Parts: sequence; structure tokens; C-alpha cells
Amino acid sequence: MTTAERSLGAVREKVLAELRQDIVAGRLRPGDRLVERELAERFGVSRVPVREAVRALVAEGFVYFVTPRRALVRRLDATDVQELFELREALEVYAAGLAAERATPEGLAELAELLERAAIATETQDGETITDINTLFHDRILSMAGNGLLMSVMEPVDGRLRWMTRRNEEWSTLLAEHRGMYEALASGDPERARASALAHVRTNYRHTVRQLFGDDAESGEA
Repeated sequence: MTTAERSLGAVREKVLAELRQDIVAGRLRPGDRLVERELAERFGVSRVPVREAVRALVAEGFVYFVTPRRALVRRLDATDVQELFELREALEVYAAGLAAERATPEGLAELAELLERAAIATETQDGETITDINTLFHDRILSMAGNGLLMSVMEPVDGRLRWMTRRNEEWSTLLAEHRGMYEALASGDPERARASALAHVRTNYRHTVRQLFGDDAESGEA
């Protein structure tokens, strides 16, 4: 790879990361159009890395092409949500069991520190900070599970999961559930940890469906 190719790749990744975060944080909303010219001006780059970043967002499920030149932020439907949460349930519940078996004092201390920060953000109703901390909390559990393949499977859908779960504003409930998960992990009991993770994912699924589609939506089970 040439120096020019590495430089272009770095620019593309920077643009991609910022656009992905804009979508996850709600600064770019479903139905918003991504215009190459405007984005190139915003980032001070050529259209090439912008075009590649938009294509990457399409591959990740955040954006779709209406025409070859018209890209919009996706609107998630009930099937999207159900399928993502089914995957989350399968992987995160398994990860919680492994993490309980393999947890270290250092790893548990990291989780406890994140819970303290989440409690402060919950008191101040700082939604974006809560979402970021909650994402880190789940990332740490995946890391504690010590399974690199599991992490690589979760990585492509992690952004879309954060995109959905940021809509869940029942922050006190989330904090209480994460505290329960921490206690289950600290107990070293994998069955207890899996049960806690399963309850958390399913509760979060119902809350997310309600936020996205209203009280009359069919929530079912993830």
C-alpha cells in the first residue's frame, strides 16, 4: 500500500467514524440525506473518501441508496429491531457466562467505575453520556469473556445496537439492571450471569420497541 493510499484510508475512516457517531447520537436522523458535496465541504476533503464512507455506512446498515446518487439514513422497522436483538441475546448472554468465569479483580473494578460514572450521568439526565458509558459497560463484559471471535462477530452490529438503544430513556432502570449484572458477574456464577444478561436484553428490547413504535407495538420476545 502506498503512502497516498494509507492517507486516503485514514481520511475515509475519520469521515466514517464521525458520520456513524452523528447517526448513533441522533444528529443525523432517519430520512436525512447524505450529500457528497456538502459532506466534503464539511470535512474539508475530496468527495472520494466521503463516497467510500457512505458506502461503508450502507454495508453497516445505517444508510441506504434510493438511487445511485441519493443516500438516506435508514428508518429501522420492527423486523430490523427484532433481528438485531435476537443476535444480541444469543451473543451477550453467552458472553456474560464466560465473563463470570473469567472475571479478574481489575476487570470488575473497571465495571464498578463505569457504574459510578453512569450513576452521576443518570442524576444529571445526560443522555449521550449515559449511552456512551453503557456501551463501554457492555464492551468491557465482552472483553472479560476473553473470546476474540465473539468480539469480532459483535463488532459489525454494535453501532446499530447503540443506535437503537440510545432511544431507551428509562435510564434509572438501565442503571439498576447494570448493577444487577455486575453483581452476577462478581459472584463468579455463570448461570446467574447469563440469567441477568437475558433479563436485561429482553427488557431493553421491550423498551426500545415502545420508544420506536409506540405502546401498541407488538414486543414479543427478542
